[in-house]
Amino acid sequence: MKVIISVEPIKYPLTGIGRYTYELAKGIEKLNLIDSLFYFDGKKIVGTIPDQNAKVTVSHGIKNLLKNSSAAIKIYQTLSPAIKKRVLSHYSDYIYHGPNFFLPPHAGKKITTFHDLSPFKYPMFFEPKRCKYTQQEILKGLKRSDYIITVSDYIKKELAEHFNFPHEKIKTTHLAASSSFHPRDALQTMHIMKKYGLEYQKFSLFVGTIEPRKNIISLIDAYKSLPIYIRHTYPLVISGFKGWKNEDIVLRIEKAQREGWLVYLGYVPNDDIAPLYSACRVFCFPSKYEGFGLPVLEALQSGVPVVCSNNSSLPEVAGESSFYHDSNDVSGIAKQLEIAISSDEQRKIAIDRGIIHSKRFSWEKCARETVDIYSEINIL
Repeated sequence: MKVIISVEPIKYPLTGIGRYTYELAKGIEKLNLIDSLFYFDGKKIVGTIPDQNAKVTVSHGIKNLLKNSSAAIKIYQTLSPAIKKRVLSHYSDYIYHGPNFFLPPHAGKKITTFHDLSPFKYPMFFEPKRCKYTQQEILKGLKRSDYIITVSDYIKKELAEHFNFPHEKIKTTHLAASSSFHPRDALQTMHIMKKYGLEYQKFSLFVGTIEPRKNIISLIDAYKSLPIYIRHTYPLVISGFKGWKNEDIVLRIEKAQREGWLVYLGYVPNDDIAPLYSACRVFCFPSKYEGFGLPVLEALQSGVPVVCSNNSSLPEVAGESSFYHDSNDVSGIAKQLEIAISSDEQRKIAIDRGIIHSKRFSWEKCARETVDIYSEINIL
């Protein structure tokens, strides 16, 4: 069996899809079950997985700037597939796996991973040009795919129904949290607390891209409605790279910072993020829509109570012990936050059950199930 995995999503800042790509590639490499395994970085075939902490390249920065130009998008859509097809033409006997929607032309068998359908389900959360471009690439990926992997059963069902794609050609491989996410005591997180000016278990945490789908304004509104002693004893800490359509979100963050009950850290380096999780009192994730919701699982595995939305894939990932709310219900978010922060009894139940639930997921399992799919498509 011969396989090429695209590693284009492994770039700074590492998003959920970048994390999936990195962990999957490392897991598959470790299994050592594939006769010939290579990686495609978008320009050439390479034999090693990129460093997860690698800084963004100049070419990637230029590509991001061009995403808002219709003419540049057209040129990129025309030239990029041709370049990739030419590189892959020497590997027509290899299975090609695109881990992030996009699937270039390839003479061999092709698999793509779908993480969510947000560009179709919630186009209002994206810049129009970016959304249209992603929709077009998703449709091309669907047309070219011999098989599709989804990261949750929710997305598998949604994909089959929305595009009428055959159920038998879709399989779910759940994501997992890195082993670096685990419970830590005050001493083990002291260096991170000092670095960011925080106190152990004296803050609530949100981690995610600063963009509309994450529903950060509702979280801020809910937190503002909490009793003042809770807000100032347990400030809301937000960490995430600034995405798109975030002007209103940024203004609300800045206002709450001035009021003294919110701290914005920006994008936290990979080495700092796991200790930050395990040091918080509550993890908040009020997202409007998720294909998986990896930060939720990372928090559960870190031994932290999770307050999150009850929509899309989140109940599948967060299990029975999390504090759920409707993403549109600001008062409901606030109520669950107050319980998760203040009730020692309910916190202990949520922590214990959350750790047990998180053990159902592992990157080794994800890698094995993915290799099983490669084997299945290889004999078709």
